Amino acid sequence: MENNTVNIESKNSFWASVSSLWSGLMLSLRHIRKATKRRNQAYISDKDYFAQKEGLVTLKYPYEAIPVPDNGRYRLHNEIDDCIVCDLCAKICPVNCIEIESIKATEEIGITSDGTKKRLYAPKFDIDLAKCCYCGLCTTVCPTDCLTMTKVYDFPEVDIKNMIYHFTDLTPEQAREKQLLFEQQQAAKKK
Repeated sequence: MENNTVNIESKNSFWASVSSLWSGLMLSLRHIRKATKRRNQAYISDKDYFAQKEGLVTLKYPYEAIPVPDNGRYRLHNEIDDCIVCDLCAKICPVNCIEIESIKATEEIGITSDGTKKRLYAPKFDIDLAKCCYCGLCTTVCPTDCLTMTKVYDFPEVDIKNMIYHFTDLTPEQAREKQLLFEQQQAAKKK
């Protein structure tokens, strides 16, 4: 009597397993058939973002990417021709990722795109993006808007030293020459 009960349960278990496998196979086939079309790429703030119920979702990164929001905070860039080397960005940085050195110019060296006169050279303007917390404070205090956040968010490096970005308008030789000129001008004024 007990043997019959075991057989009935195993038969039910067998057909239940077949039924479950068949359901799973049909579900997979339905998705494969519908996966011939790709969803339209839209940012999450788009009103049609949740209206797309079917289609491929997975992106073929890096050949495809989701749209980047306009107000995102990503890699910093300094337009050194517009920089007046005021040092405000380095002072406000909470993680000290910006290092600036300046040399006073002995003559007028140019005008920025907003009309501000440049009076300092920038022999060193380094941003360590490995330290950067992308708070954006440096871009808000910049008086000439030369320091900006770009839309570049994918910039991996094998060596962490490559995360230091150099924005300078002088070679080391030029920097030494400008420093020497400034020191000579100061010495001449003292005489």
